[in-house]
Amino acid sequence: QVQLVESGGGLVQPGGSLSLSCTASGNVTSIYAMGWYRQVLGNQRELVARVTTEGSTDYADAVKGRFTISRDNAKNTVSLRMNSLKPEDTAVDYCNAIKIEGPRATQFWGQGTQVTVSS
Repeated sequence: QVQLVESGGGLVQPGGSLSLSCTASGNVTSIYAMGWYRQVLGNQRELVARVTTEGSTDYADAVKGRFTISRDNAKNTVSLRMNSLKPEDTAVDYCNAIKIEGPRATQFWGQGTQVTVSS
């Protein structure tokens, strides 16, 4: 099994910056991609950013140009630098990992960390 632990959430003013970090442990072999999703109460969990082992990245349109995702494959960590934060970025952010072994793909989730953008 894979365990994901997040850190770095908190309260920040609009226009400010915040960094999130996630570390994977356990059976970490064959993890193809790691990334971040966010969820507001009553809404669907949505993709924020994702990065593969080859370094390919994918960002939600709402965060392009403001957020940067990075991954250290050797340390099994993924980080998200969030700049120019807006109130609509307020959400619980969840770390995600996708493990691919042959025809089987499995997703793993962290417990989530609160990000609040408010004056």
